[in-house]
Amino acid sequence: MAQVFGVGIDRLQETLANNRFFYGLRRTEQGELYMVKSDLLRLEDGVQLNRPGNVDENYNNWSRGEDFFEGRDQQHRKVYPNLVYEQYKWDGRNVFYYVNSEGELVLKVNEAHTYPGYVEPYVDV
Repeated sequence: MAQVFGVGIDRLQETLANNRFFYGLRRTEQGELYMVKSDLLRLEDGVQLNRPGNVDENYNNWSRGEDFFEGRDQQHRKVYPNLVYEQYKWDGRNVFYYVNSEGELVLKVNEAHTYPGYVEPYVDV
C-alpha cells in the first residue's frame, strides 16, 4: 500500500471555499477594459498585483478572499499607481462573461464558453 502525503483535492476545495477564482479588472490608458480570471487550482495560473516601481505606489493590503473596489478616487485618478487591477473580487464560481450578437453583456456560471473569432490575449503590463 502506498503512503500519500499532502492535501487531497476535496480538502483543498473545502479550504478555498468561495475564494477559488480571482477576477480582476484593469483599464488601459486608452480606456479599454480588461478582465482577468485566475483559478487557484491551476498551477499555470497566476496574477501580478503590482507593477514594478516605487514601493510607495504599491497596494500592500492584499489578502486572499478580500474583495477590492477602491482603485480610483472620486476624480477617477488611480489611488495606487502600481496596482494592476483597480478592482478585484474572489468567487467560488467559475464565471464567463461575453458580449452576444445583440451587444449584451452575458454571464455564464459554471458553464464553459467558447469565444468565437479573435480574442485578444492577456498581456501583463
